[in-house]
Amino acid sequence: MLKSKLNVRSLVIAAGIGALLTISPAKAEDASATAAYKDIQATLGSVPDMFKTLPDVAIAGAWAEIKGVQLNPKTALDGKTKELMGLAVASQIPCQYCIYFHTEAAKLNGASDEEIKETIAMAAIVRHWSTMLNGSQVDLATFKKQTDDVFAAVKAKSQ
Repeated sequence: MLKSKLNVRSLVIAAGIGALLTISPAKAEDASATAAYKDIQATLGSVPDMFKTLPDVAIAGAWAEIKGVQLNPKTALDGKTKELMGLAVASQIPCQYCIYFHTEAAKLNGASDEEIKETIAMAAIVRHWSTMLNGSQVDLATFKKQTDDVFAAVKAKSQ
């Protein structure tokens, strides 16, 4: 009986400690979410609802990714290129929200209507040939060899 009481007591103590441990990370997550929302507000002028769809535990990481790559002017790709790439992918997913966002962001970054049309056309061409190559089960090694040969020939002609 004594052993049974000690086991129950140990279980209650362990559960209490476990409950206390789960409270601290939640406060840390709340703090990082609050900081992220403040930074989004400062950067964008508002906090769009799309960010509010994420759980608090995810917002800081999601914002860091967007700010560190998409909004960062010191990456290898300029803003216009990044947004045109986003539009190409969004056109193929397809995602009407993403298409609208990346079209407007591309324009804001200097993309012309013709560049936007060409981006969408390239996305369609890639999708078309991806469908053909995958559906036809073209051998990848053969495709790579033939592609390398074509590029070598083009390079030789340009010299």
